[in-house]
Amino acid sequence: MRIVSLAGGIGGARFLRGLLSAAPGAEITVIGNTGDDITLFGLRVCPDLDTVMYTLGGGINEEQGWGRAAETFTVKAELAAYGMEPQWFGLGDRDFATHVIRTQMLAAGYPLSQVTEALCDRWRPGVRLLPMSDDRAETHVVITDAEGRRAVHFQEWWVRLRASVPAERILLVGAEEAKPAPGVLEAIEAADVVILPPSNPVVSIGTILQIPGIRPALEAKTVVGVSPIIGGAPVRGMADACLTAIGVETSAQGVLDLYGSALLDGWLVAEEDAEVSLAGVRVAARPLLMSSPEATRELAAAALALAVELS
Repeated sequence: MRIVSLAGGIGGARFLRGLLSAAPGAEITVIGNTGDDITLFGLRVCPDLDTVMYTLGGGINEEQGWGRAAETFTVKAELAAYGMEPQWFGLGDRDFATHVIRTQMLAAGYPLSQVTEALCDRWRPGVRLLPMSDDRAETHVVITDAEGRRAVHFQEWWVRLRASVPAERILLVGAEEAKPAPGVLEAIEAADVVILPPSNPVVSIGTILQIPGIRPALEAKTVVGVSPIIGGAPVRGMADACLTAIGVETSAQGVLDLYGSALLDGWLVAEEDAEVSLAGVRVAARPLLMSSPEATRELAAAALALAVELS
């Protein structure tokens, strides 16, 4: 079986680990969000791609869900001692190595998709990990604060400000000119089913869907999504702040309507959200909390079973 999954960071990566367990013989291609990517200290950082790579490759900090296990922060402390900014984004010593290699390869002319493949040669994540695009398309957020109305990089809004300043607009700068990375459209066309994990529907899954050509390709396939909202609250993170910014209710129904019946064939929700509905979409209620490897595997298996049933 050939499965395509779109993924953001922590929630997507953990769901993918369950999917690998639930479908050990499947050929899984993951299309990763790169809208969060940022250049720091002259290094190109791809947080969501790295979170998927580290999680599936056994190198993730399990407690926080991002960054490397057994991490130290000597370089970060030294940069701070020199007064280097930003100091609000914590790159660990082990993590720096990944970004140094990525930046050197990009500077040598290799596209991000080839760089990602080279990095995955070490981690062996068990999936084919593709960036959504080799072109730079970064998420920025329009806010109004003490400095006035301005646009900041998504990472500054998310990490430094903790989404405490309301977002007036969320923009994927460069999206209109971006093209899907090599292999993305081919993987979607060849897929038997597509699974949307419980990643942020605005700045993870929604970002990938903005790359020209990806959403129409997905609409031609059987797609099952897993709700990132349980009983009106995000499973983790600050998806509610993102949904509010685009005028969407923070609910399983709101996200279902956002994705729409042209994209989704099936929608997996928590048992307390079983009443949600949309014409043309099969809704099924299951426990959604990925509280253990077993629970995560069962959730992924339920999403896959629904997709197979609908295909």
